Amino acid sequence: MTQSLNEHPSVTAVVPTRDRPELLRKALDAILGQDHPGPVDVVVVYDQSEPDRSLADDPRVTVLVNERTPGLAGARNTGILAATGDLVAFCDDDDEWLPGKLAAQVAALRAAPDGAFVSCGIRVDYDGRPPVDRVLPVDRVPLAALLRDRHTELHPSTFLIRRGALLDGIGLVDEEIPGSYAEDYEFLLRAARHAPLVNVVEPYVTVRWHKRSYFAQRWETIATALQWLLGRYPEFATVPAGEARVSGQIAFAQAALGNRGEAVRWARRTLSRNPREPRAYLALAVASRAVDPDRVLRTLHRRGRGI
Repeated sequence: MTQSLNEHPSVTAVVPTRDRPELLRKALDAILGQDHPGPVDVVVVYDQSEPDRSLADDPRVTVLVNERTPGLAGARNTGILAATGDLVAFCDDDDEWLPGKLAAQVAALRAAPDGAFVSCGIRVDYDGRPPVDRVLPVDRVPLAALLRDRHTELHPSTFLIRRGALLDGIGLVDEEIPGSYAEDYEFLLRAARHAPLVNVVEPYVTVRWHKRSYFAQRWETIATALQWLLGRYPEFATVPAGEARVSGQIAFAQAALGNRGEAVRWARRTLSRNPREPRAYLALAVASRAVDPDRVLRTLHRRGRGI
């Protein structure tokens, strides 16, 4: 049974980072500037990059190096295992919490005694263009909903989790995922198996999408990781639209790689599960060289969406 939260629980934010010193400092300022009355500290985990030890001049900041599996999953787990707060939060080094984020989420979690995990809406900033708010208009997200739709509003920089549930129920971030791609989605699926996710509708995190994003154009890793995900979660077979969504993403990645035969094969599989899945048609268009994959992504990102 989930224990009730203290009125002012302590929070440890885990921030994996790689070669983004200016954005990292903005992320830290936003975390430490939250109006949450309980203690807030940050564990910064450097992944495959040289650590800036001067950040630890602030006693609220701990600087570590990822000595686990290289990538986001290993870096997040390094921070999770070092966290001491009642609650553990995630924040990517290029994102920024907005004022009131922690206060709203802690209140939502305290109002849901059976809840272990809370997210919130996001504000997508793509290369300096006018931001686009992405919110999920529900206060609970069950596993079936996540199989059907990734719900990209549930971004890892919004995650706030009871540390006890994280260590003894949900488990650490999976480090077997190829390249750590979609580690956040796999983590969401596992968290929703533990208990329905609590959600705050309002956007309380600015998520920056830009050309330097770590997974931009890493199509081979994306295709491999998503195939791994389908194999790990056979439940997708019970939700045709959800399985088609993921296989459509694989088809698009294969098309972007120039693997026309694989793109067509995955597009056919996609359409057999859901003839209305647009990713299949985009993949076929890219495979036939009718459209450029980068142009498709730029168009989607301007609308605050991804493939």
